[in-house]
Amino acid sequence: MYRHILATVNEHLNSEVAARYALHLAEQANARICFCSIAEKGLSGKAFRAAEEAIKRLSLLANKLNVRSDCVIETGDAFKQIRKIVVSEGFDLVFAATRREDVKKRFYAQTTAQRLSLGLPCSVALVRVVNMGRIHPKTILVPLKAPMAHIAERASFAALFAAAFDARIYLFHTTKPLKQFFHGEIHLTPPEWEARLPADIAMYIGELARYNVAYDKKLIPGIAGRAITIEAAARKHDLIIMGASQNSLLSSLLRGNTVEQVLRETTCNMIILKPGLRD
Repeated sequence: MYRHILATVNEHLNSEVAARYALHLAEQANARICFCSIAEKGLSGKAFRAAEEAIKRLSLLANKLNVRSDCVIETGDAFKQIRKIVVSEGFDLVFAATRREDVKKRFYAQTTAQRLSLGLPCSVALVRVVNMGRIHPKTILVPLKAPMAHIAERASFAALFAAAFDARIYLFHTTKPLKQFFHGEIHLTPPEWEARLPADIAMYIGELARYNVAYDKKLIPGIAGRAITIEAAARKHDLIIMGASQNSLLSSLLRGNTVEQVLRETTCNMIILKPGLRD
């Protein structure tokens, strides 16, 4: 599905962690990877050298993993340069890390990460690094919410990560409790909840089942954002993978949403995939 992956790298350690995620995905997908660093105006010499050293380490690791790789180092506006490279070289997936200070803003408003997620004509994986010591995930939490588009790509992305790290996927779906007039809430058993799954979530599970990866399903009533963060913390998951459409990313700039809430509260590393491939 992915053949040409771009990983953005800067002087911050979290960008190298995000690029390592991209590298292991490239290995599993038999894809080519490019490590890209853009030196923006005002960048210090020390920061530029730190980015160069990170690219050297990543290139050595790619060689060790037998992953085809190259690198690009440019100067100028990061978003404009990355978009130019993506369009000219035909990348189908871009990895970019967020910064700690970005979390304080409304879904990274006016940040490079936000501009990349909304402005690139390809799939974009935004990575929030919370725990540097858990970058080889063994358990991956994948929250599901209807309606869902790009089902095939989202299932493939999660499956590639699970296969790359020999990890187990935990599918997690929250829905509002049913209510009955005069009798309060009706709480259904897990099998009863599963029977009421939205068709697109059932389709996602069917797509994931095509891959040789281990997964479990959990369906509970509750408030999505808070339930996801509690589940991640209680089960000590290593990574959360959530999908987000361009429309949902735009709406989060105005009023927030589940993805933004989890970003602010997550206790583990997190990847937001904005799918861009055609189903």
